[in-house]
Amino acid sequence: MSTTIGSGYGIMPTLIANAGTVHQQLDTLTQQVSTGLVSQTYAGLGSQAGVALDLSPQLNSLQTYQNNISQATGNMGVTQTAMTQIQQIAATFAGDIPALTGLNASEVDSVAAQANAALQQVADLLNTKSGNSYVFAGQDSANPPVPSGDAILSSGFYTQINTAVSALSSSGAAATAATTLAVASSNATGTTPFSAYLSQPAAAISAPVVQTGEGGTVQTGLLASANSASVSSGTSTTGSYMRDLMRSLATLGSMSSSQINTPGFAALVQDTGTSLNGAVNAMAVDVGVLGNTQANLTTTQTQLSDTATALTGQLSSVQDVDMAAALSKLTATQTQLQASYRMITTEGSLSLVNFIPA
Repeated sequence: MSTTIGSGYGIMPTLIANAGTVHQQLDTLTQQVSTGLVSQTYAGLGSQAGVALDLSPQLNSLQTYQNNISQATGNMGVTQTAMTQIQQIAATFAGDIPALTGLNASEVDSVAAQANAALQQVADLLNTKSGNSYVFAGQDSANPPVPSGDAILSSGFYTQINTAVSALSSSGAAATAATTLAVASSNATGTTPFSAYLSQPAAAISAPVVQTGEGGTVQTGLLASANSASVSSGTSTTGSYMRDLMRSLATLGSMSSSQINTPGFAALVQDTGTSLNGAVNAMAVDVGVLGNTQANLTTTQTQLSDTATALTGQLSSVQDVDMAAALSKLTATQTQLQASYRMITTEGSLSLVNFIPA
């Protein structure tokens, strides 16, 4: 009978099998140390796979909501900046109205030139972009809300108002005001200064919204052609403070020094002032609501971040390795594998003689 251990008792296959098992353990530990994860598949998490499957989608959703809010608040900040400038323009001309009828002819022409320049500025501000989005364009954010932009003095909107104001002496203040009000209220092609999307009834258009949670959305913008939260006040209004502002500036810009003594001039100026003051007041309400929404979204984002941090901790306890323990096991397993290889290498020299006392 052979005296070599393994030939009769199968030690070599056992050693090889043990070495293979240790090698697999080493591969797993090496991957864990490299990735920081217990496993790169849910199956490798064993009984904890259900926890990871539940938490991962929740975290993805929370991240999406946070990203949505970040983009929305960025757009809202751009909108607020543009609105501040538009408010200043409206307030300036509203303040000039009471003194307008007492000006001399040359001063009327100066105010008209300033109003025309202001109308161009307002049109440009309404075409303000945040990234690739026009912030006053509503859901049609890829297209400018005022296509004519700073060329608005050549638009049908302006030329029709200019024609009406030029006919003041023969039409009278009431008829002129009615005509300019109709022009400013119109959504007809060739008359409206706004895009096709915004040239619809107010009920048919909407400002941008952001999803802040499961089934929850918040309106985050303002519209160039319609109010979001407020109602324009006064007896001479289109119902939209931006339309009222643009109408008022176009009306003032169309006045000339030759009209200062025309019957109806003072009444038309008064009507313009009424419209402007209503626009200023309504604009302030919408801007205030936008600011409150922005503050609320910031609070919501903080809450989402806190929730995400808590869930991330739970997920980490399931799928992240204890790096110190993994490194320790890796070292021990490497030593064990080396010992296994040494035993396989020396197995052929092992004999019963080695274990019999001399």
